[in-house]
Amino acid sequence: MRYIKGCTMNEPETSLDMLTILGSTASGKTRLAVALAEELGGEIISADSRQVFRGMDIGSGKDLHEYGQMPYHLIDILDAGSEFSVFEFQRRFLAAVAEIALRKNLPILCGGSGMYLDAALRGYRLVEVPHNNSLRAELAMKSDAELADELCRLKPDQHNSTDLLDRERTVRAIEIAIGEIENGSDVEPFPRLQTTAIGIRWERETLRRRITDRLRERLDNGMIEEVERLHAGGIAWERLDYYGLEYRYVGAYLRGEMNKNDMFQKLNGAIHNFAKRQGNWFRRMERHGVEIRWIDGAGDQLAQAREIIFYNNQLLI
Repeated sequence: MRYIKGCTMNEPETSLDMLTILGSTASGKTRLAVALAEELGGEIISADSRQVFRGMDIGSGKDLHEYGQMPYHLIDILDAGSEFSVFEFQRRFLAAVAEIALRKNLPILCGGSGMYLDAALRGYRLVEVPHNNSLRAELAMKSDAELADELCRLKPDQHNSTDLLDRERTVRAIEIAIGEIENGSDVEPFPRLQTTAIGIRWERETLRRRITDRLRERLDNGMIEEVERLHAGGIAWERLDYYGLEYRYVGAYLRGEMNKNDMFQKLNGAIHNFAKRQGNWFRRMERHGVEIRWIDGAGDQLAQAREIIFYNNQLLI
C-alpha cells in the first residue's frame, strides 16, 4: 500500500514517470503544480521559453514566491540576453527528469509554452543543427516571401507562425528543417515516459479578467522598472523585443513610442490573443495524440487533479 497525506491507494500496475500541468497564461498552473508536488514528493520542471533567463522575473511571470521551498528546474539558468532554443530545452528537460528520478521524486512539468510542451510530451527527438554558412549565403539572395515559401515546403505543417514574421528566424527555421532531414536517421530515440497531462481551463471571459488583473498587478509591482533595468544592463531594445510581448510593449513605452495607457491597452489585447494561440496549441497537441485531462479552473483545482491521478491508479510514490 502507498500513503499520501492520509490517502491510501492500492499498488498500481504501472508507475507514473511524470506529471504535467499545463494551461494558458494566468490559469493558475504554478500554484496547482506546487500543491501537487508537496503532496506527491515532486520537483517542478518549467516549460517556459523565458523563465530560463535570470533577471527576467516579472515580465516572464515566474511567480517565484509561489514555489516556497519546492525544488524547481529550468528557471534562472541563463543570463538575460542569451538565446535558448527548443532543442536546448528538450536536452535539459530530459536531464532534469533523469536527475529527479534518481532521487526517487516525481518530475512535474509545468508551463504554457506550446513548442516546449510539445517537445517534452510528443516523444520525438530534436536535432542539434549548427549554423550553415553556405546555406545562409544562398538564402540571403531570396526575398522574404521566397523564404516563407521554402520553409512551408520543408515543413508543410508549420505551426510556429513567429518564424515567418522575422527574416532571421525564418532563415534559422529553414536551416533547422534541412538539418533535421539530413540527420534524421542518426537521432537518438526519445526515452519512454509514462505521463499524465492535466490542463486548466477557464471560461473565456473569466480568463480575460484574470489576464487583465494580472497585468495590472505586474505593472504595479515593477515590470516597467525591470525592463528599464535590463536595457540599462546592456540588453538592446531589439533583443528585448525578441523576448516577447511584455518586453516589446514596455520597451516601446520606455522609448517614447506610446504613452502608458496605450501601452497597457495594446499589451493587454496582445496577451489575450496569445492566450487564444496557447489554446490552439493545446488542441493541436491533442490532435497529435497527447491526451490532456481538463479541469475547471473555477473549481477546486487540487481536488479535481487528485481525482484524475488516483482514479487512473497510476501514481507510484
